[in-house]
Amino acid sequence: MTLQEDLRAAVDVMRRGGIILYPTDTVWGIGCDATNEEAVKKIFALKQRPETKSMILLFDTVGRVERYVEALPEVAGDMMEMSGKPLTLILDGAKGVAINLVPEDGTIAVRVSSEEYSSSLVRMMQRPIVSTSANISGMVTPQIFSEISEEIIKGVDYVAEYRRGDTQKKKPSSIIRLSNSGLVKIIRE
Repeated sequence: MTLQEDLRAAVDVMRRGGIILYPTDTVWGIGCDATNEEAVKKIFALKQRPETKSMILLFDTVGRVERYVEALPEVAGDMMEMSGKPLTLILDGAKGVAINLVPEDGTIAVRVSSEEYSSSLVRMMQRPIVSTSANISGMVTPQIFSEISEEIIKGVDYVAEYRRGDTQKKKPSSIIRLSNSGLVKIIRE
């Protein structure tokens, strides 16, 4: 299967409301169309995670992020573009995404991915996709495909072919809370 065929298959599954297992710029992720509430519910159920916990959304460009928040802090784009490693920002004023992705405080966790597969998925979908670690909630986060449990692999509708054989371990992104009032708080380094 070529990379393009793999991407098209994953996008087709997400457009039909399915969930996928795919490589990101950090660890392997479970994903879906971030605007589809039913697909998001499937991820919460698979991960056995309370719906009160938020999940990260992947984007391909800062410009696309701007469409899903009320106001993007000026520094946010610079932070995402200049960060030397994957960076997730928690921003105020989520809009246009599945309601079950937005916690009570109205924030949204966003990351612009430069990794080929995940950024291509977003570009082809023309909207953000969910990216949550490929594990049952509370269990160790797998860093490579071979560490992902059978329960997760069998619980998704599509498993990407790309990068399954990678052995280079990756870590989750840094997370910074960046509010419109100017608050900056490091959540995870």
